[in-house]
Amino acid sequence: MFTKISNTFSKTVVFFLLALAMSQTLFAQGGGRAGKNDEEASSGPTIDARTGEILTEAIEFLNADDNAAARAKLGELKLERLSPYEKSRVEQMLASLDFGEENFDGARAHMQAAIDSGGLNEQEDSQARYQIAQMFMSEERWPEGAAAMEKWIASTPTVTSGPYYLLAVAYYSQDKFDEALPHARKAVELTSPPQESWLQLVQALLLQKEDYQGALVVLKQMVNLFPDKKVYWLQLSSVYATLEDFENALVIMQFAYYSGMLTEDAELRRLADMMMVQDMPFAAATVLADAGDKKLITTDVKYYESLANSWVAAREYKNALPVLNSAAKLAENGNTYVRLGEVNMQLEEWDAAAVAIKSGLDKGDLRDQAYAQLMLGISLYNQEKYTEARTFLERARSSDNQKNTANGYIQLIESKVR
Repeated sequence: MFTKISNTFSKTVVFFLLALAMSQTLFAQGGGRAGKNDEEASSGPTIDARTGEILTEAIEFLNADDNAAARAKLGELKLERLSPYEKSRVEQMLASLDFGEENFDGARAHMQAAIDSGGLNEQEDSQARYQIAQMFMSEERWPEGAAAMEKWIASTPTVTSGPYYLLAVAYYSQDKFDEALPHARKAVELTSPPQESWLQLVQALLLQKEDYQGALVVLKQMVNLFPDKKVYWLQLSSVYATLEDFENALVIMQFAYYSGMLTEDAELRRLADMMMVQDMPFAAATVLADAGDKKLITTDVKYYESLANSWVAAREYKNALPVLNSAAKLAENGNTYVRLGEVNMQLEEWDAAAVAIKSGLDKGDLRDQAYAQLMLGISLYNQEKYTEARTFLERARSSDNQKNTANGYIQLIESKVR
């Protein structure tokens, strides 16, 4: 539905190393316990020369992917003897090492220790708190991640769109849709153009809340931003249908179809069904026939029945006949053969009608056997096969529903054979 949170903490390792590199510049300028002129040249905090040497060696081990050696080197330092600034750098490096070993609890503990040391400036402190929230989310520990992110947002004067999106995901993953929606919307509002996954999240939340009017607005935005993404056209059509705006639901599906987007069996069947509902049988038949020719749709019995019904509704009876014949052969009962007989009767093809209806009676399991017998009797009557016709008409009049019509034809037969 929307892009999962990536492992963003790997970027924080770079941040730690950059911070340390800056520190190296400071203690290099200071030359250990710096003289007065050096102190004036460097207004920021400095690192003791010996501590700086250890940190430099630890960084070199880190760059060589020798974490064990880096940890051992840092172990030479006595944290209680370090300045707040020095301690914060060490704790950040330890967090980096723990995270690399997937010890996430340890990484968070060291990041919190860096904060508690008092050695971080305001920007670094904020960044560290944000990284703690990110780490919770990278583990999908959504309640802790949401709480940490809420706290960070509340303490940060200027918040960009990304944190709001992460917070929305955290609440969404807990099925807390009401809490997630305002943050997801805020993320979208703060970005121009908004990221696709962020719009997906807003849309998903609105659908969860059954706010279809709101989802409609978002989906219109999505088809404008990503016009080649079929899924958004289908979803937009579906939302229109949910709102019982079937005309627009069909228009959207037609646009997708004529743009070449609809290539799946279910999509093409749905479009044809929508056209039938909107009294467009010829268009429905054309869609189904073309899909069958291009082998985009499974030509099963339901396909042939739908195509035939579309041709019949469009009064294109001759087009319906071969389709009905194919459907009748695949059907489990004889009802489609009876339907084929009815269409032949519409064309006054009495012999073909009789053949089809007889096939239906032979195949059996009919919804209304008496009706089929009546239709067969009428077909035979129109071929002047009166004796055979009467046999089936007499069988049909055993049904209360067909009795009157059957008796009427029997009287006609009697009048002709006297």
